[in-house]
Amino acid sequence: MTKTEQAITPGAPNSRYWPDADMTPMAEDGAKAIQRERSVLLAEGKSLDPMPPAYFLAVSGGGDDGAFGAGLLVGWTDLRTRPSFKVVTGISTGALIAPFAYLGPKYDQVLRHVYTGIGPADVYKARGMLAAITSDGMADNRPLGDLIATYVTADMLAEVAAEYAKGRVLLIATTDIDARRPVLWNMGAIATSKDPRALKLFRDIMLASAAIPAAFSPVLIDVEVDGTSYQEMHVDGGASAQVFLYPPRLFESTRATGEQLAERKRYAYIIRNSKIGPEWAMTERRTMSIAGRAIASLLQSDGIGDLYRIFATTQKDGVDFNLAFIGQDFREAHREDFDTEYMRKLFDYGYRLSSKGYPWQKAPPGYSGAVTK
Repeated sequence: MTKTEQAITPGAPNSRYWPDADMTPMAEDGAKAIQRERSVLLAEGKSLDPMPPAYFLAVSGGGDDGAFGAGLLVGWTDLRTRPSFKVVTGISTGALIAPFAYLGPKYDQVLRHVYTGIGPADVYKARGMLAAITSDGMADNRPLGDLIATYVTADMLAEVAAEYAKGRVLLIATTDIDARRPVLWNMGAIATSKDPRALKLFRDIMLASAAIPAAFSPVLIDVEVDGTSYQEMHVDGGASAQVFLYPPRLFESTRATGEQLAERKRYAYIIRNSKIGPEWAMTERRTMSIAGRAIASLLQSDGIGDLYRIFATTQKDGVDFNLAFIGQDFREAHREDFDTEYMRKLFDYGYRLSSKGYPWQKAPPGYSGAVTK
């Protein structure tokens, strides 16, 4: 085990996993979540044979395109078919959506406000061009931190803890930029902690997951190794993946703990806050314009790869795969990052599709093989 893996977060020592390392801690926590769920079902007089269906939700990154996912969830509520998700994961803008999606429709108004009622000034404060060589980001993302703090309160944390006690799971991903490794945070374990630092840690993880490297300041998270304090630098989870469901070998690792996964129907819903196909745009013959366009192309390709990895995992594990993404028919102008008018129209677009019954795709784009159901 490396020093990085030995580091613990004070107040919530068992709150994170390294998906590229030993899966045993995550598998053990997964087994405990199943046991908590069974206890609740028995207390309610419900049968465990079979166990009720398990619904998974994964919300991707995408910046202000997160308005699509927010609108889709709110429209799904109004359609009255939105399930209660056993597992919710979020990354980047998806990390801002995930806790509210986890807590259910009562927080739909928060999603509506955040993705239709804010503008650039509510997310960041631009720095001068010298920031490229003198600072840790081209913009100060403290306004976003303040926005998160407005809605992520001690009372909300108590609600997350209550749902965690029922066996539900909320995971948010960041990237430890020092170690160049993805980190999955068990937000329910943090919410359950009685440590006074838990609320700040919860907020910091959400902010870190949305901290685009070089664009926004990274978030420093306090850790301890063998009693010595350090600070880790965490940035956008999208630096590691655009969307995630669960590590591919998690089911096998859970069985290895002695927990026999019950026969039950499992459904995975993946919201990709982006268009799937390529988009043409004029690229200026300038270094920053060319670099920005190249990075966007790389992220687009990585996002497609993530969908295929998730699909392969769900096919192996017998989980029903469902994918939503922004269609090519959405053609509204995007004038600047976190353009309020753009986000309102995209939110309405997602809402309209979902409130009528979203046509979930059963495979990633371009897949032509058989689909196991």
